[in-house]
Amino acid sequence: MTTINGEVASGFEPVREAFAANFDQHGDIGAAVCVYQHGRQVVDLWGGVADPDTGRLWERDTLQLVYSATKGATATAAHLLAQRGALDLDAPVATYWPDFAANGKAEIPVRWLLSHQAGLVALDQPVPVDEALAWQPMAAALAAQRPLWAPGTAHGYHGRTWGWLVGEVIRRVSGRTPGRFFADEIAAPLGLDFFIGLPGRERDRVSRMVYRPPEVDLTTVPTESVPTELREQVAAWRDPNSFSNRAFQVTNPAEMDFNSPEVQAAELPSSNGIGTARSLARMYAALVGEVDGKRLLAPDTLAAATKEQATGMDQVMVIPSRFSSGYMLPTEANPMMGPNSFGHTGRGGSLGFADPEHGIAFGYAMNHIISGADDERATALVNAVRESLA
Repeated sequence: MTTINGEVASGFEPVREAFAANFDQHGDIGAAVCVYQHGRQVVDLWGGVADPDTGRLWERDTLQLVYSATKGATATAAHLLAQRGALDLDAPVATYWPDFAANGKAEIPVRWLLSHQAGLVALDQPVPVDEALAWQPMAAALAAQRPLWAPGTAHGYHGRTWGWLVGEVIRRVSGRTPGRFFADEIAAPLGLDFFIGLPGRERDRVSRMVYRPPEVDLTTVPTESVPTELREQVAAWRDPNSFSNRAFQVTNPAEMDFNSPEVQAAELPSSNGIGTARSLARMYAALVGEVDGKRLLAPDTLAAATKEQATGMDQVMVIPSRFSSGYMLPTEANPMMGPNSFGHTGRGGSLGFADPEHGIAFGYAMNHIISGADDERATALVNAVRESLA
């Protein structure tokens, strides 16, 4: 039995039970979950092992890389600039980043970068990893890249490129790197323990990730044995030239070691945010209301930020997806707390979101990266929050 540390407010005991069950039944190794309700923390739990190689335990201040849940933090930075009048989301990207106008991109608005409609999911020539981590070579490659579909006519998850695209706009508008802007304007005022670009002094607090591949690799299964509803998606995975594959091959080599100090220290605003579940939940709580007297976005800014911009079949994920200007919106596969929720998942299970209707903000981070539809951990926790409210 894994020891569960932390506390829950009266009525939220189902979340503790679901969190414990994640260790006993669903594969969690080390993890944390936090929930805010109307600006007040009502769940703050952690447990397990932060580093299976050494046996180091997961502590209250253990930091975890949350992959694409980082996008919610970066989108928040962009909307804060918009709220201040420094960034017009409907202005052409080239207004702020002149080189971006190359190859027919002069009219693409910033909003299409945020909502995955720009057609810049991949590069004709991948960038060496060390140059991508240095930032500018990747930004230059994206500025020169031709769109892979007519911008604005379709959407597809810009899994890797989104961070450099949106981050470069933030950098040019604010004069600060996206990680520095987030640290100064969002993390510091709210007291968040969350970094886009990990300082060396924080390295010892970071959990070590463990990867588990899908139990069944559908790309190796005969087509007639693949469930009908998955055949189009599996066909895309099998095609090396599909957007599904190319979107995650923008560097050379395509895979980065996200456990490495070099990758964690770089600023990858789409995918290497490192922090606590508590900080994810606190940020989202400050989006939908006040937390200790502080609110990030005014109600009208938030309404604009969470308005649906793209929906339907995703050209990269080959499943239905929905996006606002930077945040994921609820789908059947990821309903969050209901139709008014917004937030972002991360590879392998992490999740941060808010639901203004219920006044709920949620953060979950874990070091066991599970691929495939059999990962029930975040869903179980969200269902337990729903049960607690009922």
